[in-house]
Amino acid sequence: MSRVQLALNVSKLEEAVEFYSKIFDTSPAKLLPGYANFAVDDPPLKLVLIENADTRGLGVEGALNHLGVETQSSEEVARASGRLAAQGLATEDQQQTTCCYALQDKVWVQDPDGAPWEWYTVLADAPVESGIAGDGTCCVSVGAVPGASSVADEPAPARCC
Repeated sequence: MSRVQLALNVSKLEEAVEFYSKIFDTSPAKLLPGYANFAVDDPPLKLVLIENADTRGLGVEGALNHLGVETQSSEEVARASGRLAAQGLATEDQQQTTCCYALQDKVWVQDPDGAPWEWYTVLADAPVESGIAGDGTCCVSVGAVPGASSVADEPAPARCC
């Protein structure tokens, strides 16, 4: 089963966890420093809370951090990547990426207003939040990462976890 992911920037993680636990009548599936995620059954949703993202140099403004679709396998991620690229969208594939306390395979695209979307699968939990930037952050611009690929003449998507 796939489900939509909504990643939000929050100023106070503890208060946000309390609020969203009440809203969705469930506890976080993962709760770590500055990070929480909920695997909500009804409605099917992966809700991710990222504390003080704006102060960590992620370049994200407002409450929305990124959106996504969580899939069950790397094969589903690869199919999504191929489909999106075939439709002329700029894509960025990442395999075995450690981000947001998880080892993941994913592909990124941006909507016309620049909102980042990821299709991803979680391969394993990771004990620390170590992103591609190597400094404890997950999000960097694609141009800053060697080997990032894009399709068409679109700007490359942002990389967030």
